[in-house]
Amino acid sequence: MATMRSSNPLPLSPGSISRGVGRILPGLGLCVGISAIAFALEHVEAATTGRAWLEALVLAILIGAAVRSVWTPSDTWRAGIAFSAKTVLEIAIVLLGASLNAAMIVAAGPALIAGIAVVVALTLAFSFLIGRTLGLPKRMAVLVACGNSICGNSAIAAVAPVIGADGKDVAASIAFTAVLGVLVVLGLPLLVPLLRLSETQYGVLAGLTVYAVPQVLAATAPVATASVQIGTLVKLVRVLMLGPVVLVLSLLRHRLQDDATGTAPAGAVGNSATRQRIAFNKLVPWFIIAFLAMAALRTHGFIPEAALGPISHIATVLTIVSMAALGLGVDVRVVARAGGRVTTAVTLSLIILAIISLGLIRLLGIS
Repeated sequence: MATMRSSNPLPLSPGSISRGVGRILPGLGLCVGISAIAFALEHVEAATTGRAWLEALVLAILIGAAVRSVWTPSDTWRAGIAFSAKTVLEIAIVLLGASLNAAMIVAAGPALIAGIAVVVALTLAFSFLIGRTLGLPKRMAVLVACGNSICGNSAIAAVAPVIGADGKDVAASIAFTAVLGVLVVLGLPLLVPLLRLSETQYGVLAGLTVYAVPQVLAATAPVATASVQIGTLVKLVRVLMLGPVVLVLSLLRHRLQDDATGTAPAGAVGNSATRQRIAFNKLVPWFIIAFLAMAALRTHGFIPEAALGPISHIATVLTIVSMAALGLGVDVRVVARAGGRVTTAVTLSLIILAIISLGLIRLLGIS
């Protein structure tokens, strides 16, 4: 009987599906509600001042963070918030692929793609050196370096089992990255007038410095559509650097031991088997592949021009809902818990990344 059950799994019943939906609805509804408030405030701004100085994307993050600072969601809300922050956001990114034409990739040229790889490599090296200079353990320094240089939490999560990182180090790295990532999204657009950046230059800068693909969208949408497109493209190329980096770190993992005993620290993430095998979907998430597929469909004319507007609008709405979830997941108090050395290391690493990125923009003559 047991064998029959294991070899012939029962399909999902309507009851189990409804329970799953029921778990998601409260948190999803909360995120939708915050998004509605953000849209309303944007409309009020535009009506009273003639311009929306803070767009709904940014307002959703701020409102969500404000709610999170005074209230910690219970289990009733967490499933829906997590669904909004991950699945809804991934769907929005896939839809965003419809706005990307492969001609942009061709126009970017091999120089920019090679430059992105150089920026990632240099930032990894400098960030690791900064972390070690500040006294961070080797594994912690690697986590901070990978998070800043490649794609934030995703890079930390992918690298941690490869190097056998301590669970506390992983938690501290991810916690601070979440807070700093939001600050970068909010503050980076201010550099456009300060540095007199063009839409293309800003898109490249955002793609090279912002942690996650969704955050690139949030950081570039208030500036220009061209910034969104080139920023997403640059960020996707940067994310693809995670595969080679994880491969190299797997070969160097024995050199990343902090203890004199040469053993992995207690509470290390993963075991020897998981350190040697990283699932493909951890290196290249499904939504990146789907994003590229959508871009290919657009390039070859399979997506009608008339559909591009509605698709873009739906992607924007879904992104704002997910930004509300992102704000609800940010507890500003984690900065204090992360510790001064981690804070300093991550901040200096980000500054180095921005300087190198601006240098690449000038070197390549991007206008």
